Amino acid sequence: MGLLVVWQADSLMEMVTLSREQKAKIKQHKRGAMRSAAVLVVLGPLFTVAGPTMGLPIAQCVDLIPF
Repeated sequence: MGLLVVWQADSLMEMVTLSREQKAKIKQHKRGAMRSAAVLVVLGPLFTVAGPTMGLPIAQCVDLIPF
């Protein structure tokens, strides 16, 4: 959800921005947001599965299922 909000805000800023440098910074921010979301999507389930088997105490706090 966070990626969607950041992506839409960056796209809106990109439409009203005039400078090429600012547009380049906004595109760089969008790429960074995409990388962060990819890390969460990949490492979240992996941590949920591997955490308890490795005996990590913080793995009990992670719950990716909202129900």
